[in-house]
Amino acid sequence: MTRGLTLPGHRPPHLPRPLDAFNAAPAGEARALLLRCLHSPRWSHRVAAHRPYPDLDALLAAADEAAYDLSPADVTRALAHESLPTLPADTYSAAHMALDAQHAAYEARFGHVFVIYLGDTPPAETADRILEAIRSRSANDPDEERAIAADELRRLARGRLGTFLRGPGPHSPAAPPLGATSPNAPAPGR
Repeated sequence: MTRGLTLPGHRPPHLPRPLDAFNAAPAGEARALLLRCLHSPRWSHRVAAHRPYPDLDALLAAADEAAYDLSPADVTRALAHESLPTLPADTYSAAHMALDAQHAAYEARFGHVFVIYLGDTPPAETADRILEAIRSRSANDPDEERAIAADELRRLARGRLGTFLRGPGPHSPAAPPLGATSPNAPAPGR
């Protein structure tokens, strides 16, 4: 038995990927998105200027590279636009009080908000992770802590950028992964 002509397989129309839209966006729009990931004009200009990126991994690598090159003034500016990590709504009030006290001591010692990337932390472990980290890092000398805070900013920027262009992570199906601000959205200021 012979068959007639077969039709080619059905292909859905090409829908632009978020990365395609980022690559094609006007420079000002791209920089605005990037500033929502890390409030550093120098970083956002540098990352936006190297578009188009062939894939998300290339963009994230460029974002990391630009974050590693932040000056102390860039880090100070970025830290000024972060806020204290928010605990999940069902966290006991004692944990909120402990975090507030630890953060006040941290900020008095280092002069900036405590930042930590929580994208790989299950929500049930958020309070413990934040409290343990802030207690541990409070013992650092200021230069060492500044370097750790800068690396946490880089991780936050990477997580936020990935969320904007890839979608939410495994621990938060409806929202971006947690970070310096809940839910890993950049803070509008302090």
